[in-house]
Amino acid sequence: SVGFKLILLSRVFMIQASTEDGLKKPLLSQASNSRYGSSDAADKVDVVIDGENDDFEFNHIGLTEKEADFRLQKYGPNLLPEKKIPKWYIFVSMLWQPMPCMIWLSAIIELAISNYLDMGILLFIQFANASISFYETTKAGDAVDALKKSLKPLATVKRDGKWTEINAAGVVPGDLVLLASGGAIPADCRVNKGTIDVDQAALTGESLPVTMTTGSSCKMGSTVVRGETEGTVEYTGANTFFGKTASLLGGNTEVSNLQKLIVRIVIYLVILSITLCAIVLWHTAKKVAFTEALSFVVVLMVASIPMAIEIVTTTTLALGSKELTAHGAIVTRLAAIEDMAGMAILCSDKTGTLTLNNMVIQEETPVYTKGETQYSLLRYAAMAAKWHEPPRDALDRLTLGAVDLPSLDIMEQLDYMPFDPIVKRTEGTVKDTKTGKTYKTTKGAPHVLLKLVLESGGADPETQRQCEQDIHNLGLRGIRAIAVAKTDDNGTWRLLGLLTFLDPPRPDTKATIDSARAYGVAVKMITGDHLLIAKETSRVLDMGTAVRAAEGLPLLDPVTKKKPNNLAKMIGDICLAADGFAQVFPEHKYLIVEALRELHYKVGMTGDGVNDAPALKRADVGVAVHGATDAAKAAADIVLTRPGLSTIVEGILISRRIWVRIRNFLTYRIAATLQLVTFFFIAVFAFPPSDYYHYCEKDKLRCHDDVTDWPVFFHMPVLMLMLITLLNDGTLITIGYDRAEPTQTPPKWNLAFLFSMAYVQAFVAMISSLLLLWTLLDSWNPHGIFQAFGFTQGVSYSKITSSIYLKVSVSDFLTLFSARAGGDWFWKVRPANILLGGAMFALSSSTAIAMAWPSSYPDKIPTEGLLLGSDKELAAFVWGWSLFWWFAEDAAKVACRYIVHKFNIFGVNNTGVMILTESAKAEKIKMENAKIQAGH
Repeated sequence: SVGFKLILLSRVFMIQASTEDGLKKPLLSQASNSRYGSSDAADKVDVVIDGENDDFEFNHIGLTEKEADFRLQKYGPNLLPEKKIPKWYIFVSMLWQPMPCMIWLSAIIELAISNYLDMGILLFIQFANASISFYETTKAGDAVDALKKSLKPLATVKRDGKWTEINAAGVVPGDLVLLASGGAIPADCRVNKGTIDVDQAALTGESLPVTMTTGSSCKMGSTVVRGETEGTVEYTGANTFFGKTASLLGGNTEVSNLQKLIVRIVIYLVILSITLCAIVLWHTAKKVAFTEALSFVVVLMVASIPMAIEIVTTTTLALGSKELTAHGAIVTRLAAIEDMAGMAILCSDKTGTLTLNNMVIQEETPVYTKGETQYSLLRYAAMAAKWHEPPRDALDRLTLGAVDLPSLDIMEQLDYMPFDPIVKRTEGTVKDTKTGKTYKTTKGAPHVLLKLVLESGGADPETQRQCEQDIHNLGLRGIRAIAVAKTDDNGTWRLLGLLTFLDPPRPDTKATIDSARAYGVAVKMITGDHLLIAKETSRVLDMGTAVRAAEGLPLLDPVTKKKPNNLAKMIGDICLAADGFAQVFPEHKYLIVEALRELHYKVGMTGDGVNDAPALKRADVGVAVHGATDAAKAAADIVLTRPGLSTIVEGILISRRIWVRIRNFLTYRIAATLQLVTFFFIAVFAFPPSDYYHYCEKDKLRCHDDVTDWPVFFHMPVLMLMLITLLNDGTLITIGYDRAEPTQTPPKWNLAFLFSMAYVQAFVAMISSLLLLWTLLDSWNPHGIFQAFGFTQGVSYSKITSSIYLKVSVSDFLTLFSARAGGDWFWKVRPANILLGGAMFALSSSTAIAMAWPSSYPDKIPTEGLLLGSDKELAAFVWGWSLFWWFAEDAAKVACRYIVHKFNIFGVNNTGVMILTESAKAEKIKMENAKIQAGH
């Protein structure tokens, strides 16, 4: 029963609290009792709960504001504990991560060798990086905080002898609170007197309300659906059942999969960059002054490491968060978007998530009196209620919401017997004003009405047998029923029939589940409701027939609260095979999710209640549905602001598009780093410009270099390297707006494949840059390739510097357009307009800088714009060279992808879709063949 489940749940999460000092009896102290000066102030009532004598003290007159303030200081606000990281800490943390530390080190080195301009550029990049990352990281969190602030719950308490409405956070133990129909219970309370019906679906998953009487404990997070009474607050905040459930949410925050991936990529690239740069420093320091070599190598290292990687990924995720918000979902953890993309299994609560959490009359209506129909049964059921008044309980709402009320205008109610938990039925005495006939009608539990009719002599054995068979068959399908009876002209009770009802699925639930499956996501139902009801819901939604009860599933260790060892080995096959679980406790949900995660699947969990919160927190993607409790919202990664689950499918598509954008960007960023650092590494060793100077020296009439010799190793002014970083990486944020096609199955990160694609692109781009450098250095050779192209003279070294700057800049950005298409040709995926705009800006700026750079010697390197002097067509030559090799690069990428996929190299064809092992398949067959015994 519901009460039994609630007691068990309370025992699980409150047994430790009951032994703590000050928590078992947190209410009226001796001083408080004497202050009231009356036995009415605090009654010590002996109530037996779970076989123990509970001498709880009830408050009947309320607290003073002074006493309430004292208790608020003592017990704290009535809020779930929430760990909040200060924003200043978030910003500062952006400055001490591995890549920022490298920039700090580089800036210090530049300062030590008095290169103040370079140091200033590095510091500008540092703080720009931190500021953008901080802004994007905190933006989504602020949106959720604003949502929570707009949903502050209220409570009605008696203070200083007056009823007043306050923020529920101000409720304290010992407060006298009003528990009224439609209101939320603000804290764990005891009912002072009378009877109320409480909806505990958010706590237990049970759809029907529970009747609470004097001394009953009603929990924070539940709602009063019928009646009105006063209650005394027993526990608040973290000490409530709400809070004890939330204790499962504790623990360290896990590093997301995307963060782990980025860290690995950065480590690989940084190690490569530092290694190659160290070798370059060793080589160049033997040829020039150490400070000159160090200045170049330090900035080369900073330019090659992927500084923008976190900014772009964070921005892309934040833009995806904004897109999800527009579809009715607020993201509380940006990395959850990437996790949702790879989600293979979606576990969902039933009540309020898959279903409406609202009982609805079903079409199936067994009748036992000739001529009766569902229409007539609804009319007789309404006559056993106060149909002219608002519904008093769930069953009244059920019948009065479906009956033809105008048809009852001819009826006059002479007497009414309200629902009694002992009698378990309602009764009305009515008169038909049109015919003058008077009779009684009643509705209630089928076994109660069947007994009433049999005792009245109004049913034969066949009717009894048929009714009992119908009740049994409906029970097997999890369908609830109420019986309707009326008296005949002789005053004998006659059984008319059964009204069947069920908490139906939301209108969009089946389509949502079908869509999720179409994208490779398995959907499993996990509910605290009865197994029969879970099976019927699963049947209606076509979720499968392998639904089992929680019996036999493990629980957390009662002392350490740790999960069992080898959890996946214990129940992994069961969790994979089952289409759903019923009659589960919060710990079961938590451990089911954990078992699936131990099998290395990305797991999503949807829910709305307190009992869902631990599993929401543990899941890779926790989704709190519309109307969820504060505990569920606090635990979730995504909070839905619209009813239904259709947003989840849209979220899956959005998240996969975002995943594709991030994958494309990471491919590009790896390729760009490899291209830049390997180009300079090979150029320094293989193409010393001084080896080619003799060709220029022989043609003094046309070689107008003002230098007596060309440098002993090729390098570029530090400012040019920084401009490559600023222009290209600065405009990469626009990739967050780029077009992308979602994958049809849950994607998995494959670092080996990612690097292989990036390496192929980087290799072609690097080779093309080295060939251009060699061609230009050798341009004064009358038998060289440059003059074979039709150029009549060679290129001065100052313009070689500008040409290579232009080539590296253009090639860098063209690599992005190749990488963003994935394994397809670059023209098959049209870029977004904003990305095109960013590309035009970066490429135009780089071209303008290369063409108009004034004749100068930055870092003692001859540099001159391509438009100055002769050779004005050189810019067009560099652009044509870059475009030709870009096509070659894209062709190499497509070929690489084809080969890798054809032979499944690196396991690239393996997706995140859930796969049943042979043992799981056998377990599934057992579940599907299992028969439910009567009364199970």
